[in-house]
Amino acid sequence: MGQGAYIFAPAGLELTSDEVAFFRDADPWGFIVFQRNCGTPDQLRRLTADLRAAVGREAPVLIDQEGGRVQRMRAPHWHEWMPPLDQVDALDEPRAMYLRGRLIGAELMAHGIDVNCAPSADIAWPETHPFLKNRCYGRTPDVIETMARACAEGLLDAGCLPVLKHAPGHGRATVDSHKGLPRIDVPVGELKESDFKVFRALSDLNMVMTAHIVVPEITGDLPFTMSSAGIAFLREALGLSGLLMSDDISMGALAGSLAEKTRGSLGAGCDLVLHCNGDLAEMETVAETAGQMTDAAAKRAHLAVSSRRTPTDIDISALEAEFEALMQSASN
Repeated sequence: MGQGAYIFAPAGLELTSDEVAFFRDADPWGFIVFQRNCGTPDQLRRLTADLRAAVGREAPVLIDQEGGRVQRMRAPHWHEWMPPLDQVDALDEPRAMYLRGRLIGAELMAHGIDVNCAPSADIAWPETHPFLKNRCYGRTPDVIETMARACAEGLLDAGCLPVLKHAPGHGRATVDSHKGLPRIDVPVGELKESDFKVFRALSDLNMVMTAHIVVPEITGDLPFTMSSAGIAFLREALGLSGLLMSDDISMGALAGSLAEKTRGSLGAGCDLVLHCNGDLAEMETVAETAGQMTDAAAKRAHLAVSSRRTPTDIDISALEAEFEALMQSASN
C-alpha cells in the first residue's frame, strides 16, 4: 500500500490517541510542525519520534524555520534568527547565509526535523506585501539566487532537505494569500527575466512548494496550485522536476470546499497537498479525497529523500562565532 498524497500537522504538543489511530491508517507521506507543537526540546523530540512511530517508518518531518516572523522554534529554547532580507541588507555575504542554513539545519536535525520549508526565492519588490517581504533573500534575481543557494547548501550539509518556495515567485503579490488570491498582471516576458529566473536557476533542488497566485497569461483565473497549465509551466518552462507540494490548502487564496481544493491541487499536478491547521476532521476529508501518491510522485519523493547528505561533524560554537563575527563586521 502506498503513502498518502498529503502532509499533515498534529494539533498540539503531544499526539492524542485519535491522532495516532488516524495517522496510522492515513499514512501521510510526511508531517509538518508549528509553534503550537514546539514546547521544549525534549517534548519536541518525543513528538517527532511519536509521529514516525504512528506510521511505522522514518517519515519526513517538516517545519518553517525561516527566521524573523516565520520561525516555529523560538527562544528561550532555540535560536532566534533575523528575517532573511534584514540579514542580506546588512551583509551581502554568501558565507554568512550558508552558516545560517548550516546552523538552522543542525538545530532542526537535533530535534527529529529533517525538512525545512526554506529558502524563499521570491523577489522583494517595493510593492511586495508585508506578510512576505522580509522573508525574501534579496531584491534582485542574482542576489537571491546566490543567497538562496547558500542557504540550501547549508541545510543540505546538515542533512536537512530544503524546500524551494513559493514557485514561480510570490514577490509581485500585493495581497496576503492567507486571506485572498493575489493576481499578478505583469507580462510573462518580464517575469521570465526576473521572478521566474530565480526558480529556473535553482531548479535542481528536489523539493518545491507552489505559490497561491494567479498569473493570467499562464493560469487564467486559477492559482498556480490548482492550474494544470500552471503546474506544466513550473515543470517544463522552469525545469522544476522535483517533488512538488502545494502551499497550505487551508489558506484563503483557494476557493471551494476542502475536498474541491484537494482534488484541484492534485488534479493540476501537485504531488502532495499540504494541510497545516491540525484539524482532525479536515485531515480526514483530505485523506479520503486525495488517496495515495501517484507512481510518478512516489518516484520524485524517493529521489528527494535519497538526495540527503550525511552531515559532517562540526563545531557548532565555532560556526556560531564565525557567523556572529561576519555579522558584526557588517555593523562596524
